[in-house]
Amino acid sequence: YVVGDNELKGINAVFNIYDACGAGTIDCCQVPDALRALGLNPTIGLVEKIAGAIKPGEKQFTVEEFVPIYGKCKIDKDNGVYEDFIECLKLYDKAENGYMPLAELTYALSSLGEKLSE
Repeated sequence: YVVGDNELKGINAVFNIYDACGAGTIDCCQVPDALRALGLNPTIGLVEKIAGAIKPGEKQFTVEEFVPIYGKCKIDKDNGVYEDFIECLKLYDKAENGYMPLAELTYALSSLGEKLSE
């Protein structure tokens, strides 16, 4: 994936926000959040696979190292968008009134996909 100039400006802007110390690096645990701030929605597993680390303090990334991670996540076919999420929720809207039972939402969020913490 080739990152365009405008896209690179956005990446740099987000990277600088997460680089709170001004050291020119972000911690690996901030990579998923930075990617989400750039409009992507990768799983933690995908980010860990691409970046090689996800635990706080395990690794630091420069913007030059972050851009390829962004590119790989951008082309990942399993990267969902807002509309995909809404379509999935419609499966639980049995009355077709825009609502779903709380029990079903709780089950879906706690049982499917990546596990949620308390």
